[in-house]
Amino acid sequence: MPARGAAVIGRADEPSLAPPPLHAVTWRRLFAELFGTFLLVLAGAGAGVASALSHGAISRATAVAAPGLTVMAIILFMGAVSGAHLNPAVTLAFSLRGDFPWRRVPGYIAVQLAGGILACLFLWGVYGKVGMLGATVPGAGLAEWQAFLTETVLTLGLVSTILGTASQAQNVGPLSAVGVGGYIVLAGFWASPFSGASMNPARSLGPDVALGQYDHLWLYLAGPLAGAVIAVGFAWLLRGPGGDPGGVAAARGRLDAA
Repeated sequence: MPARGAAVIGRADEPSLAPPPLHAVTWRRLFAELFGTFLLVLAGAGAGVASALSHGAISRATAVAAPGLTVMAIILFMGAVSGAHLNPAVTLAFSLRGDFPWRRVPGYIAVQLAGGILACLFLWGVYGKVGMLGATVPGAGLAEWQAFLTETVLTLGLVSTILGTASQAQNVGPLSAVGVGGYIVLAGFWASPFSGASMNPARSLGPDVALGQYDHLWLYLAGPLAGAVIAVGFAWLLRGPGGDPGGVAAARGRLDAA
């Protein structure tokens, strides 16, 4: 009998513990980001469509809560697969922080943008081009620079929440989903009349592509990316360099292959 704690190997009746092939893991991660971003944008943009079709039955509070609760659910059900970035600004921040490999960034961003576009094409195909397909635009009477700064600061808070809850120092585990989803809801409560509280280039690109209108797209690309970069700097001031096990696991997921 082997000593207590010793490994027993070579048993033909035991399942293999070898990790899945690297290409299989890569496609799982990319599909997770595509599917997750699709669901996020479907909830965010779909609330605007539903409000238009129902003549206002969907309140603003409901519309801003929907994407936050969706993100919470997505992080819980598949964060371990891809990290559940769902947002090019988050992918950029994780990479700048040293928690996520740069070689994966192009693929993640490509499928995130595709997921957002597919969600809005679905809304268009099923319900028609109503409610501007949930497009994010500056609020009435606001200049583009005001909406840009709003998106920058909102994303600064969002990415700071993500990086902070992912850090090993915080050690909150699955509760990070509550923090991130809660922040999205709260940001939308006060700031959605100013800029739509997008905080996500994929969220804003989807409706613009489906509508073929790009008048304000630059600020919904530049604002979140600027906010993400600033958040990485703030994270360094608060906690020092990244790359700790908690942050790496949160950013990359927990699949067996590297």
